[in-house]
Amino acid sequence: MKAVVFHGIGDIRLDEVEEPSIEKPTDAVVRLTASAICGTDLHMIRGTMPGMKPGTILGHEGVGYIETLGDDVRNFSVGDRVVICSTIACGNCAYCRSGYYAQCNDANPNGPSAGTAFFGGPAMTGPFHGMQAEKVRVPFAHVGMVKVPEGVTDEQAILISDIFPTGYFGAELAEIKQGDTVAVFGCGPVGLFAIVSAKLLGAGRVFAIDCHEDRLELARAQGAEIINFDQEDPVATLKRLTNGIGVDRAIDAVGVDSIHAHHGPAEKAAKAEKAEFKREVKEVAPKTNPDGDNWVPGDAPAQALLWAVEGLAKAGTLSIIGVYPQQMKTFPIGMAMNKNLTLKMGNCNHRKYIPKLLELVRTGVVDPTAILSHVEPMGSAIDAYRNFDLRKPGWVKVELEPSQIQ
Repeated sequence: MKAVVFHGIGDIRLDEVEEPSIEKPTDAVVRLTASAICGTDLHMIRGTMPGMKPGTILGHEGVGYIETLGDDVRNFSVGDRVVICSTIACGNCAYCRSGYYAQCNDANPNGPSAGTAFFGGPAMTGPFHGMQAEKVRVPFAHVGMVKVPEGVTDEQAILISDIFPTGYFGAELAEIKQGDTVAVFGCGPVGLFAIVSAKLLGAGRVFAIDCHEDRLELARAQGAEIINFDQEDPVATLKRLTNGIGVDRAIDAVGVDSIHAHHGPAEKAAKAEKAEFKREVKEVAPKTNPDGDNWVPGDAPAQALLWAVEGLAKAGTLSIIGVYPQQMKTFPIGMAMNKNLTLKMGNCNHRKYIPKLLELVRTGVVDPTAILSHVEPMGSAIDAYRNFDLRKPGWVKVELEPSQIQ
């Protein structure tokens, strides 16, 4: 079968690989009808999430039909259409039973202290082959798959495999209450779903901070008040628009590939921090392999975090759902402590949220496809990766169709 395979930093290819098979009684094999490209995949290709094993199939979002079931998967039938949870969980351990599926004790073969297991990730996450392929083996399939109800399309379901749950998780971590003022840093797919989710949880005002006009326009379409940090200082603007108070809740939906302002009033502050930003990039991405403008790490890994802490009101809450590697150690702890901020962060517990979000989509409360910009055949996956990596205008979220190889 064909799959997108990681060969090294800055080197991904569409390869012919061996089809997956049942390895344990709790496995399933799913023939995929939809996959997707995520910003997390870019972290690994850019070198800001190291430890990838060459030969690993990328991708952690999938929808498809069950082709084979292990003997201990009793809640599904061959032929069922399912969405696959991006993070892998056993369903039995104390963490899973408490809803912390991303911190499952048993899914990660590196041991209980290894942390989150997910598809298509670095060695420390398993590793497990991902879903940018024609088929995938799903471990702990009785927990890791959710039936897709009638009336929900592949285009809708693929967005519920990872990014909608992650955005909702981020809004929930932020402790959003009715009437709260919220700032979402980053208007990529997860940030856009964080805006949608903040509204669902009752936020009174939502500010969206980014520098890409197409993404800001999508944020505005979701009801957010937009701030382009290349045109105005985002913190000063947040303070001005909130009468000097700041926001109640902030969500970092950017992560390690954050960039600083390259124009406007905020550029001056960025120039003053140039040496520190350079040190941070070296810390998080000691090895890179750019190809022209592709696969270039963000130039200010802690920028979104710094702006979020600065823009929060006293006693506010910061939710961090942007991905950061373990080697990153920069955080404005002094400022956060002296403002009595609450910090909450982590990887999404997908299995907790997917059934609820599927129902919201089925009943028409939310149509997630407003954020889906491209549907591409698997044969065009590498070109799609390059365009998505460059954040070309209009390239916001890319679905891949594994059945369409050519």
